[in-house]
Amino acid sequence: MPNELVWDRPEPPSKPSPTPLSRELIVNAAIGLADGGGLDAVSLRKVAAALNAGPMRLYGYIETKDELLDLMIDEVYGEIALPEPGTEWRVALTQIAHGIRAAAKRHPWFVDLLGGRPHRGPNSLGYVEASLATLEGEPGFRTIDDVLGAVSTVMAFVRGAVGGEITEARDEQTSGMTEREWQAASGPYMQRMLATGKFPTLARVMYDAEHTNAAAWFDTGLSYVLDGIATRHTPASTPGGSASAPSAPSPAPAGP
Repeated sequence: MPNELVWDRPEPPSKPSPTPLSRELIVNAAIGLADGGGLDAVSLRKVAAALNAGPMRLYGYIETKDELLDLMIDEVYGEIALPEPGTEWRVALTQIAHGIRAAAKRHPWFVDLLGGRPHRGPNSLGYVEASLATLEGEPGFRTIDDVLGAVSTVMAFVRGAVGGEITEARDEQTSGMTEREWQAASGPYMQRMLATGKFPTLARVMYDAEHTNAAAWFDTGLSYVLDGIATRHTPASTPGGSASAPSAPSPAPAGP
């Protein structure tokens, strides 16, 4: 069938074999490889070897690597606990954002596959539905475009923030230097540059800012985004709305 998705195609009938196969086993093996070595470590041949099976057997379950990646993504989306219906929207979006961050920290390759065209697996669609439903019917969100714009903005922040964390972790692994060690190594050069007086604001950041951990920065950035959405979409700020003060920010849960 043209454009048939992997979720529409049934698995082949099981046959007696010393090495049983299923899409679930194949996907779990692929995730294990990706967790250990990134997406470059994943191929149908390598997955087959991990399962002690011939590569050709996998093609009865999965036809291309893209299908395998789709299934892997959907499996990780299934790990994210979604908010209960009726949860206050800030609390709900905070939970979803932290769920994405936690999933990406368990599976760093996951962040490489976020963005772009929407994922179409059942868990992915459930995640999208739950994200949009956090704002559907809320005062101040008059159209579905309002809802989509707000949720897309939150997710853009999450992808950027989490992507930065994962990149930093990869840099540390590649260089063998922790962030503190890297800063110490570049410290003399930075001190000379700041001493020129050309970068006064950067100097304040270097010497006066609180350099908190990634989880705290994530919470702070997320609160900025949610505050902006709340301000823009209070009933008083939308055409035809009545005056209403924005709700107080809900405390974000601590990051993992």
